[in-house]
Amino acid sequence: MLESLLINFFFLLVPVLIYLIFFEYRSFTYNKFIIFVFAAITMVLCMVFPIKLEIGYIVDMRYIPFLIFALYVGYRYTFLLYIVLNITRFIIGNEGFLQSLAFSTIILFVVPLCHQWFIKQPPKKRILCAIIVSMSTTIFYDLTLIAFIHALDREYWTLVVHTLFTHALVMAVIMILIEKIIANHMARDLLFQSERIDVVSHLAASVAHEIRNPLTVTNGFLQLLGKSQTITEEEKMYIEYSLIELKRAEGIVSEFLAFSRPQSENMVYSNLEAETEYIKNIMTPFANMHDVQIQSSVRNTLKLRYDKNQIQQCLINLFKNAIEAMRDTGGTLTIDVSEEKRAVVVKITDTGIGMTKEEITQLGRPYYSTKKEGTGLGMLMVYSTIRKLNGKIKVESEKGKGTTFSFTIPTS
Repeated sequence: MLESLLINFFFLLVPVLIYLIFFEYRSFTYNKFIIFVFAAITMVLCMVFPIKLEIGYIVDMRYIPFLIFALYVGYRYTFLLYIVLNITRFIIGNEGFLQSLAFSTIILFVVPLCHQWFIKQPPKKRILCAIIVSMSTTIFYDLTLIAFIHALDREYWTLVVHTLFTHALVMAVIMILIEKIIANHMARDLLFQSERIDVVSHLAASVAHEIRNPLTVTNGFLQLLGKSQTITEEEKMYIEYSLIELKRAEGIVSEFLAFSRPQSENMVYSNLEAETEYIKNIMTPFANMHDVQIQSSVRNTLKLRYDKNQIQQCLINLFKNAIEAMRDTGGTLTIDVSEEKRAVVVKITDTGIGMTKEEITQLGRPYYSTKKEGTGLGMLMVYSTIRKLNGKIKVESEKGKGTTFSFTIPTS
């Protein structure tokens, strides 16, 4: 029995290690397919090589990959896994196929309901949730067997206890490994993001001020030249084009300057209420142009120390992006400032065009923008500002429904 148990555990463990070594760096969509293949193979192997007990019962761990997949992925691929499970069980034959079909059908319809809630939880809660789900399904399955087993002796209840403990332990080990992979992936992304921001920050500090001065001088001379009475209309048109491009260049330089270190003369100690109200007031005319309503709520008593100019520029960039995402249809822009334990939470929500998961993963990268005319520096500045405050950023979006951009800043 111990040998069969270790073999089943081996079937569950190896795919996790293979994924970690060979497939961790693949894209999200490709990863989901690979995970499905691994889960299906693991599930089939657990059924083909079950744990045969001396008292005559046969158990396996087929539902551990099935449950994990349902919790992390949801209905779409889980339905395919459900088909693989029951086809394999039908081919294996023997008694119990109908019970297995009914039980797996219940899991298919119930467990993926927790998917959206599950993926939003912190790692420790996800591990605990998976263990509870595994134990609950094991208990439910054992209780359903009562209808088919007439003599429930001590050996049966001993089997139930051992099965329950084994499933919980194996689920805990696999979930810890999975969450470790996820944590490593997030840490690597954060490291890359920090390196990108540092590069841009150094570039901004060394170049931006030097570029701005000649741009200002050139702008002034072009304006004077445009007032000359001796140039033709065509030449005036060229000057206007030059001024437009200079203005755009100055805007890019201004965005670079926002990456500089916080200035002592701009530091304040506040709960963000004044900045929220100020940004709402100056962005309202721009919002009205695009039929966007701005709603704000400040329910925060905690105070932070921050560079006022940088926070204001950060909020302006987020407001501007949100409004531009709703410029064709109008909508509502909501900013909510609240407190959570010892941290300030800011959520900016729009009802605009939304983004795909791939687009969300690209946010904060230099020169990446979802807008054709965008430079990506505005969002990079947002990530840089929040990083300086040791904050964490989270983006939730759905195509056609809108985006919620939230960041959490600790007070100490």
